[in-house]
Amino acid sequence: MQAPIREAILRYKCSQVNRFVAGAQQGRATQLELLLEKVGRAASSDFGKRYGFSSVHDVASFRRQLPITGYEDYRSFIEQVMQGNIEAMFAPKTRVLMFAMTSGTTSEPKRLPVTDRFYNEYRKSWQLWGTGVYRDHQDLLKRQSLQLSSDWQLESTPSGAPVGNISGLAATSRPFYMKRIFALPSCVIKIRDFAAKHYTSLRLGMASDNVGMLITANPSTLVELARRADNEAEALIRDVHDGGISDDYDVPSEIIYALRNRLRPNPKRARQLQTMLDDRGALYPRDYWPHLSVIATWTGGSVGVYLPQLEEFYGNVTIRDHGISASEGRMSIPLADGTPDGLLDYARHYFEFIPAEEHGSHDPTVLEAHELQEGRDYFILLTTSGGLYRYDIHDVVRCTGFVGEMPMLRFLNKGRHFSSITGEKLSEHQVVVAVTKSFEELNLPPCTFTLAPTMGAKPRYELLLESPAHLQKAVNLAQRVQHNLAAVNEEYSDKCRSGRIEAIVIREIPAGTWATLRALRSRARGNFEEFKQPLLVGDVDFINKLPLPAQTITSARAAS
Repeated sequence: MQAPIREAILRYKCSQVNRFVAGAQQGRATQLELLLEKVGRAASSDFGKRYGFSSVHDVASFRRQLPITGYEDYRSFIEQVMQGNIEAMFAPKTRVLMFAMTSGTTSEPKRLPVTDRFYNEYRKSWQLWGTGVYRDHQDLLKRQSLQLSSDWQLESTPSGAPVGNISGLAATSRPFYMKRIFALPSCVIKIRDFAAKHYTSLRLGMASDNVGMLITANPSTLVELARRADNEAEALIRDVHDGGISDDYDVPSEIIYALRNRLRPNPKRARQLQTMLDDRGALYPRDYWPHLSVIATWTGGSVGVYLPQLEEFYGNVTIRDHGISASEGRMSIPLADGTPDGLLDYARHYFEFIPAEEHGSHDPTVLEAHELQEGRDYFILLTTSGGLYRYDIHDVVRCTGFVGEMPMLRFLNKGRHFSSITGEKLSEHQVVVAVTKSFEELNLPPCTFTLAPTMGAKPRYELLLESPAHLQKAVNLAQRVQHNLAAVNEEYSDKCRSGRIEAIVIREIPAGTWATLRALRSRARGNFEEFKQPLLVGDVDFINKLPLPAQTITSARAAS
């Protein structure tokens, strides 16, 4: 599609973004309208009958009829829908397009129905986000975007509905005017082995220097992608020169056939890549994609520790946060660069919030979106067209301001990423702050880590590392992390002073442990891109469950 046509479409889409922002002035009314619409539509379902949805006429009656829910409240109903009984959760003529497989940490991946209405709302939210990006970076209209997504057809339900990742469904059903902008054809999502998919994505993307934006959920994926390109530079250059894809990777023959026109020999481009490698001694995206200007990825919460590594591989690019999103629904839409803050997606789902300090209590305060306070932290409750009502997604967010009546939100961490072996209530957010500050104080680069509890004569936390540079400063690092963690969590400090928790130590784990863990969990859930490194775990057996055995502790006991 020619640039003028794309620009005309962009102008129209920008008007939708403007209406979304302006509509926040009446966000409270919109939220109530959405609530009554979603509850009313499901009133005839088995779930709606159980909870008396026909009696809901305002927020108060909604809360009286339905308690705060979690996945187990829906499991039996979802299983019925998977068997083909749509009316267990929805109105009779509702279409269930697929079931989303979440990337959580449970042993059995959850299944979440994706209805036609829910998917339409999902697409509109992403289009608002994408329009904001292209509005602010119109040069991208002349470039290609490389997006990593996962398959939406990993398995099937008994009724024949696909089960997989909703991002894959979106990749296969893009508007016609957007398809040519994306560097990867949708068939790439069918490659199950993540290493093969990433190699294929690099092989296709590196054949051109016109990539302007990279899109993936997790910045750790971008680090892995860049390192793979450098490690496999010779094979990639050879494949670009000769055509095809290396036999070292498990790419199904039907995928290679579908890509045949994109895998033709390109000796000229191969010579360019070889010159870059010879001149620089490495092959990084900042060199072979000179027009790369935007990276779209999560930046809030624990994944932020990977952001400093991106500049080394990708250069000085703009970072655009995806916003708070999950298989259960999108919660915020960032409309500016360089910030994880986004406007609540008030026009798609109905939201309630529990103050973080009251979460888990018998009768917590529950607030509507317009009732939040700037600077306070909350857990989100979702009511969606996907059949979830007052659903506790266990996301902890901070209200950072308001647009009209609706809050701006920043993701902090998943609520389950807490650990409290003696009442210290450590959060992943606190751990990220303490460990990141410790790295900076010792002039150490960011690296992958996990803080895990262990139970001996007394409990303690162990910082698991596989980086030689960090292990060389293990004693000092343990002391700094101990000090900084005590500074951000008074309960932890008190438990250490009283001798109820021993001070932090560093434990060395074998090189490749994190990659192996990621591969195992991604294989189980079918989604490498959305895997989140557990930077804090509450499982005292976590170390014993690692795929490679942890080594002996390398540091002396840190000073309290």
